[in-house]
Order: sequence, then structure tokens, then C-alpha cells
Amino acid sequence: MSGVDLDTRLRTVVGATAARLERARGMRTVRDLLDFLPRTYLDPARPTAFAQLPHGEDVVVVGTVRASTTRQMRQRRGRILVVDVEDEVGGTIQLTFFKPYGHQDRLVPGVRVVCSGQVGSYGRSLQLTHPDYAVLGEASGATSGGWLLGGLVPVYPATPKVSPIVHGDTLDLVLHALDELPDPVPPEVRRTHGLPDLREAYQLVHRPQREADHRRGRWRLKFQEAFVVQAALARARLAQDATTAVPRPPVEDGLVDALLGRLPFDLTQGQQRVLGELRSDLAGTVPMHRLLQGEVGSGKTVLALLAMLAVVDAGGQAALLAPTEVLAVQHHRAISALLGPLAEAGMLGGDDRATRVALLLGSQSAVERRENLLAAASGSAGIVVGTHALIQEHVQLAELGLVVVDEQHRFGVEQRDALRAKADHPPHVLVMTATPIPRTVAMTVYGDMETSTLRELPRGRRPITTHVVPGGRPDWVRRTWERVAEEVRTGGQVYVVCPRIGEADDPDLPQGAVVGPGGPTVPAGDDEDGDGAGPTVTGEESSEPTLHGVHQVARALGQLPATAGLRLASLHGRLPVDEKDAVMRRFAAGEVDVLVATTVIEVGVDVPDATTMVVLDADRFGISQLHQLRGRVGRGGRPGLCLLVTQQAGGPEDGPAVERLHQVAATTDGFELARLDLETRREGDVLGASQSGGRSGLRFLRLARDEELIVAAHEAAWETVRADPDLERHPVLRRELDQLDAERAAFLERG
Repeated sequence: MSGVDLDTRLRTVVGATAARLERARGMRTVRDLLDFLPRTYLDPARPTAFAQLPHGEDVVVVGTVRASTTRQMRQRRGRILVVDVEDEVGGTIQLTFFKPYGHQDRLVPGVRVVCSGQVGSYGRSLQLTHPDYAVLGEASGATSGGWLLGGLVPVYPATPKVSPIVHGDTLDLVLHALDELPDPVPPEVRRTHGLPDLREAYQLVHRPQREADHRRGRWRLKFQEAFVVQAALARARLAQDATTAVPRPPVEDGLVDALLGRLPFDLTQGQQRVLGELRSDLAGTVPMHRLLQGEVGSGKTVLALLAMLAVVDAGGQAALLAPTEVLAVQHHRAISALLGPLAEAGMLGGDDRATRVALLLGSQSAVERRENLLAAASGSAGIVVGTHALIQEHVQLAELGLVVVDEQHRFGVEQRDALRAKADHPPHVLVMTATPIPRTVAMTVYGDMETSTLRELPRGRRPITTHVVPGGRPDWVRRTWERVAEEVRTGGQVYVVCPRIGEADDPDLPQGAVVGPGGPTVPAGDDEDGDGAGPTVTGEESSEPTLHGVHQVARALGQLPATAGLRLASLHGRLPVDEKDAVMRRFAAGEVDVLVATTVIEVGVDVPDATTMVVLDADRFGISQLHQLRGRVGRGGRPGLCLLVTQQAGGPEDGPAVERLHQVAATTDGFELARLDLETRREGDVLGASQSGGRSGLRFLRLARDEELIVAAHEAAWETVRADPDLERHPVLRRELDQLDAERAAFLERG
């Protein structure tokens, strides 16, 4: 067969097996099959310890036939072949065939065999029933499985209805049929980094002779993935730099200077440095694309506001996109409070330089919405704050000069682009995140942006102490709620965070219990906030233990002896926006002692007197999310306390979930926690179109482990694109990037 490349349909190469591979694994093309890599390799020259085989799992083993017996079956007609295969350390596994004909002549004592099947047992013996096998040293071509007869044996994740040997035979057909493959990594880059070409890389991974072979092949595939991603980012950056933005130079004695004069604090050195970077970017004709990352409470919002005012000073508008209505309302209120008369244009007492701050939410009344839409469209509102409602087609802005995206990880690239499209000229873009980003993620996800980092906290911020509270210890749990009451008595306020809302008619918790055995009886699967901010569950099943809901916990705290007299309120994503706003206003005003909430309070909420947070079922949350949550306390000069309560005992035997909690408790360094979090999570889609089903996700790279490779690919890709921006000398790479762009465009169109 000729003309086989990566995009060739599998069925044209391998026939009927293709249908089973597509049903089981979604494999449609040659690329899909070749990119499905072995999970490990067996060396036929090394012993396989049968005693350690996992019961019920598909395995590939190597051993020597010691005995082969055919006998009449007792319960049914016919004969059975039982073959004893021995490993190098004396362990035995039985191969059983209910249709023995043809097998007994090959499986004779003394031959070495490679077998694949599901491990079972018969009596006290391990057993493989009707396994696939190949006899080592047998004349090649006599049977399937010829690929097993030399080098290492690749072991793949099990595929239903496709045995390991059939899978291997299918790969053999494809590898033999492949033509020379067009290679997106240019020859000069391959020579510099000692990389094999693409066809050889697949051969090394799937048919290695030795350990070094498959390592070299995998390195090549990872390098290509990193190289293509970096080339896409480099091309995007060059395209951005080729467009022209309206410059927004500093205006003397404008809104920026006025706000700096009325701030109740001085900017830190780090804030002053970043402000200088922002003002310099905004004054240029190249659109700013800057990522501002910093610890929770490091002062990013003030810098974003100063950047927005710089644009307003220069005759433009700024739009701030927030992920939730609670956060949008909080931003609107905080910005309005900071600006004071500077936000009261046309109002009695308003400053002569004043502008207006509009708020756009999906749940606003028609009158409110019409008024804010008009302010945005007319330009009377220099700053427009909103949620996804900002992106809707009928929303118009008079002179959009800056887009600020808060908590970028909550939005896809397509949402950011939809807001940018509302500008007549390419606007400047500032992306903020309070989740510190490891270097490899910054290079791979935000490589088309300049990065500013705030590490120091504003003066007056006190450290947050974090403790893990094992719910299996009733005395610890009781002390938790006593501590909550003590904080309130000394003037503090408390967040109690639950992983789910639940229903108002959920059964009450057992008297005196909010965690531990006999807790909630509602299924754990109900964790939908209605605001897109549910818990991040990493690595555990969500069926047990059941999770605490806001309604249950609020009622229980009203009955516990320690907390019965406290002023309680609830907050979650299903509440109407005016009700959510009213609850937050009461809490901020000190009229509520304990706020029982979902993760809707995760970002942006700023209550200076909140000193304590209790996170229930904390083992159901990810590292970065816990770090974000605890950043809500200790913001007003008093030390913060965060108590992570788990229904488990809290010891090492509880596994990785509780270990994560101890990692969070051990440090407040968000950058260190971000690195740890990356090691426990999938990298996901780095180009913003994970739902498209295309090739924009990471398949081979592991950002936590492949830093050296990513740095090398970054340098090579950016050098390649800078030297040949249109990639005229690299048509294969250009086609690869165009394909990525086409898949992403199709996804945006569907969205």
C-alpha cells in the first residue's frame, strides 16, 4: 500500500479492526493509532514475576512452558488444553484453551512464549483463558505477533474488543505501510537537538530494541508538541505586534493622578514597577498583551483600575470581564468606592474629571440593564464591568481601548476574543490571575503575552495560619466551632465554605455533627453552584463520602452550642443577584458573623474583618483553589486562620487527597503550591479550545516534568518564526498551524 500518512483513515490500512478501535478509543486516523503510546515495556530477557500480576487486569507476560496437558472436560463435551508457564523466579500461570487444536503442537515444554490476556484464577492457580500468544524464536510470518519476536515488548492500556496482540499486529500493518512523513520540525532544528525524523520516532516508540530507543522516540514526540505550540504562540505574537492600537499616553493631572492622590495607602515597589510597565505599554501603538499574576491580596485590582483610568484619560473606554456575578458586583462596588467623586460624572459633587462606572449582568432588571447599556454605548461610562453579559452581541461600546480579564483560567480564549471584537481598533489587553503560574505553564499557555509578577503583599497584610482538621476526631471538630465563636467575640468574621449548595429540604445533619461519620445523606454529585465555581475534585471518586451542603450546614450551625447565638447568613450561586449583593453588603458591614457559602466567594471578595475560614470536605478541592479561598481572610491587618476540615481521619493512610491538604497547610507560597498543583492535574488544553475535539490539547507533554524540553522547544520555535514569519520555508509547519487555527475557528463558530 502506498500513500499512507498520518491523516489516512485507519480502515483503509487495517480493515475491520478499525471499527473496533474507533468504538473503543475514538481512533479514526493513522495519527490516532500512532499517538496511542505504550504505558510500559517488557524485556523478554528479564523475568516476569507472575505472583505480582494484578487480578482482573489485562497483562502481557513472558515465560517458559513447563508442561502441556490435554484432558476431557468434566462438565461439558470436548477437551481442554492446560499449559503451565513458569517465570524466572519459580512462579507459574496456567494458559487454558477450550479449543486446543493447533495450540498443543506449538506450546510444548521448553519454548519461550509471550502471552496476553486477563488475569483470573482457578482454585489456587493464576490463569489466562484463551490468551493471545507468540512463541519466541518461532519462524517469523507463521502467525500473528511476529513483532513480539525481537526487542522490547510494548504494553498498551487495554482496549475493549481488541486484544494486545491484535493491537500490535494492527500497528505492524501501519508502520510497514507508512511513507516518509512530512515533518513539522525543520531539519536544522532536528540536527541541532539530535532528534530523529517523525517516522523513525514512531518506530522507536512502538518497536524499540532497547530502553534508549523508546526514550529517544518519546522525547522527539514531546519536543514536536512543544515546538508546534510555541510556534503557534510566536506567530500569534507577531500577528498582534503587526496590528496598530490607538496609543493611550499618560495625561497630566488626569484620573490616574487623581486616584493616586486619594488612595489611603502607598503603592508597593512592585506595584509601582508594574504600573510603569502598564503605562508604557498603553502609550505604544502595538497592542498591549500583558499577564499580571500575583498572590491573593497583592494589589492587582488597583493596578488594573489605574490602567483603565489611563485609557479613560486618553479618550477611551475600558471593559473588565469577571467570571461570576458576585465578583463583578464586588469589582463595581470596590472601584466606585475607590474613585468616589471621580466616578460621579454629571452628578452633584462629582469631580470635574469624573467618569462613570457601568455594571452589566445577565440577571439585571430591564430598566437597570437599559441604563447601563446606554452608558456603555454612548461612552459616558469610561469603565464597564460585567460578566459574560458583556460579550453578548447587542452590547456596544463607544471607544473600547482596554480589555481587562480577571481570573483568565475561568474563560476560554474565544470569550476574550469576543470582547476584543467590540473595538474598532485592536484594544490593549490585560489578563489578571491570582493563581500563580509555574514557568512552564506561563511559557506554554501565555507565551504570546508579556508577564508582570507581584510577589510582595501590601503593608499591613498579616500571614495566614492553616491547619488540617480530621473530621474523624470529634474533639478537633468541636474545637473548630469553638474557635469560630472566639473569633467572632474578638471582632472577627468567619467564612464557612461548603462544596455544594444542596436543597432547602435536605435532611438535617445528625444533631451536633457537621462532619465525620453519620454526616450528610445527600449524594455527593450535587455540587452545582449555578455560577461555574464548583469544587475542583482531583483524583478521587465523588460518590463517598457524601458532601456538606450550604442549607444543611447553616441549619446545623444554628443549633450547635458553640455557634447557636451567632448571626448567620448563606450565599451561593443560585440566589438572585440582588439577594447575593444584599448578603455580601451585610457581611461587609459587619451585620453577619458567619457566612456559609459555596466557592462563589473564591475570588475578589474583600471583607477586611474576615479573619477565619473553615473549609468543609476540604479534600474535595484542589491545591490552587484552597489557596485562593484562604486568601479571603486576613486582609484587614489581623492575622488570618484557615481550618481545612476533612471527613477522613487525617492520617497518611487517607491517601493523596489529605496529603494535598497538608501541602497547603505547610506553605503560603502560591508559586510553590501552583507547582505542586500542576503535578497532580492534567495539563488540559493550552490553546483554549478543549471542547473542539481537535489536536490543540497536550497529548505527550507534562508541564511539571518537561521544563528543560519546553525551554529548548520555545527557543527553537520562536527563532524559526522570527526568521521566517510567513513560514514560506517551512510549509509543513505552516500547514500544522493552519490546521490548529481551522479547528479552533470551527469551535468558536459552533460556540
